[in-house]
Amino acid sequence: MSYEPSGTAPAASSDDRTMAMLAHLGGIVLWFIPALVIYLTKGNESAYVKEQAQEALNFQITLTIAWTVSFILIFIIIGLLLLPIVAIGGLVLMVMAGIAANKGESYRYPVNIRLVK
Repeated sequence: MSYEPSGTAPAASSDDRTMAMLAHLGGIVLWFIPALVIYLTKGNESAYVKEQAQEALNFQITLTIAWTVSFILIFIIIGLLLLPIVAIGGLVLMVMAGIAANKGESYRYPVNIRLVK
């Protein structure tokens, strides 16, 4: 089974697409845990799932950094403006990623620190 990271993955099975979608959408409820579990368990079985779980895990790390900075900046008021931006932006991007993964497309978050490779 081959995988082409050109935006669509014709070789991604229905199960692969579901796992990739869960890696992205799982962060809404369970933070980084779903992406990490899927990356470690299903990543060896499918290149598509591995790439998408890796991207979701990196986004959760980036989101954690953004939340931390926002909470620290509450003391100088700007954090109160950043908190809703981080919350709404993170939610929107995770939903967009989940939809793309369900279609079998490779999704890359526009704002992402890629630490997990």
